[in-house]
Amino acid sequence: MRTFRGGLLIGLAVAVLVGVVAIIYEFYDTRTLKRTVRRGEVLCGVNKGLPGFSIPDDKGNWTGFDVDFCRAVAAAIFNDPGKAKFIPLDASERFKELQSRKVDILSRNSTWSMARELDYDLYFPAVAYYDGAGFMLPRSRNKETSLDLSGSKVCVQAGTTTALNVADYFRANNMKYEEVKLESLADVVKAYDTGKCDTFSADVSQLYALRLNLSKPGEHMILPDMISKEPLAPVVRQRDDDWMMIVKWTLYAMINAEELGVTSENIDEALKSKKPEVMRLVGTEGNYGEQLGLTKDWAARIIRHVGNYGEMYERNIGEKSKLKIPRGMNQLWNAGGVQYAPPMR
Repeated sequence: MRTFRGGLLIGLAVAVLVGVVAIIYEFYDTRTLKRTVRRGEVLCGVNKGLPGFSIPDDKGNWTGFDVDFCRAVAAAIFNDPGKAKFIPLDASERFKELQSRKVDILSRNSTWSMARELDYDLYFPAVAYYDGAGFMLPRSRNKETSLDLSGSKVCVQAGTTTALNVADYFRANNMKYEEVKLESLADVVKAYDTGKCDTFSADVSQLYALRLNLSKPGEHMILPDMISKEPLAPVVRQRDDDWMMIVKWTLYAMINAEELGVTSENIDEALKSKKPEVMRLVGTEGNYGEQLGLTKDWAARIIRHVGNYGEMYERNIGEKSKLKIPRGMNQLWNAGGVQYAPPMR
């Protein structure tokens, strides 16, 4: 009897130990791709509601530039953009939630900076959108440039790079201003719309989007000059190279596809192409997809389901959208912009 009880206790102890080890392994395992495949979906951290970038409708269907990028990652892995699950996050919680593995990827208008990589132990694989901080104000103020804003009362959101950029800009130009800092973006918009401040500062792309939410959008203007560099990029955890490579090359595949003229409408023809660059992109030559841990046609899946970079841009924030933000710096490098992807070879 004692032998039986001893064996039972040992067995229970081993079972508990195995369970604890499994939990620890799951928490600290950095192989996000394997966990994602096992789970059957990509968990994407997005903005709670920014028109053009990430916003749900009344039925919970998400649309936007950042949303489409997450769908592109899901398409590359599962051949199904519907395998992306969207988790809305505030600016103040986004990096911590990525660190704690609540999400696999952050696709949420986040500026790439040295401090964020070092302080949060994160990695920004590639720039999805080149932006800069700017100012929105009532047209009735009759201001032409940011240098005319001395004495302004400026609304900014806490936990963003905007507050730092505004402080640097006004100090560098010997201008005075009053800061109105609020935690939530909704509160910032409300404060500006109700006249608690006469200027609203954020990334220019965000200003275009948020202007649509104002009570009288047509009465507000966005100044043409930017006061900072705001490279917006998807974010992943460090020391997870396999996952980082997939996220990075998903974006680069979309940019290369636009440069090569491969779209969601002509992808079937592209699969028959004999052009070496196109063949490497769609997977009829080389084993680039397999080296990423995916299939040969991983990039073709992205383009078929989501489109190339230009298609993603235009339908969400470009000329085919309500925002109509000019491509500007986000044009391809051979069309006057700075968007540039390494070759796939």
